[in-house]
Amino acid sequence: MLDRLRGRLEPALKSLGVRFAKLETSPTAWTGVGLVISLLAAFSYSTGRYTGELLGGVLVLASGWFDIVDGAVARATGRTSVRGAFLDSNLDRVAEVALFTGILVGGYGSPLAVLLALSLSLLVSYARAKGDALGVKLAGVGIGERSERLIIVAVSSLVGLLGWGVVLVVAVAGFTFIERTYTAMKALGRPQEPKPISTENEAPTP
Repeated sequence: MLDRLRGRLEPALKSLGVRFAKLETSPTAWTGVGLVISLLAAFSYSTGRYTGELLGGVLVLASGWFDIVDGAVARATGRTSVRGAFLDSNLDRVAEVALFTGILVGGYGSPLAVLLALSLSLLVSYARAKGDALGVKLAGVGIGERSERLIIVAVSSLVGLLGWGVVLVVAVAGFTFIERTYTAMKALGRPQEPKPISTENEAPTP
């Protein structure tokens, strides 16, 4: 959902990337900043206090902001690369694991709900990665992508209802995983066009 909105905001994001690019900092550096902020959010959650929940929500929003910045800078400077995309994707998973671990340690939700939220979040990301590898584009499929999940965690933290936020993450991530699996299976089930038979190695006709 937010990925589709991001497409409409492309001009503004391009301008943002140009401004941050003037700081002469690489996109990878901004990715690192986002990761550090996510780890700080996880630590805040681990305290189990209301102030930790509140600060955690603010930090999650800040980490999401820098997640936008690194991509904007990469596009503005023409420094997008497969290597950068791989690193960014993996660090996003590290950040998510850290966040839910902090929430679990802080006792903001039942252990089962937190485990399901983390597991389904990772499955949503894996489904997209596997779909991309098989030629099926799953970006934008489902309402529980990483951006939406982070917003749910952040907003529920700010209003003191993080436990319910975790339950909502379970619901949207589970629905998204099912929808992506169905979409991929439907696309992959279509008949493949037969490959032309090569005649290079055939013996010449006498």
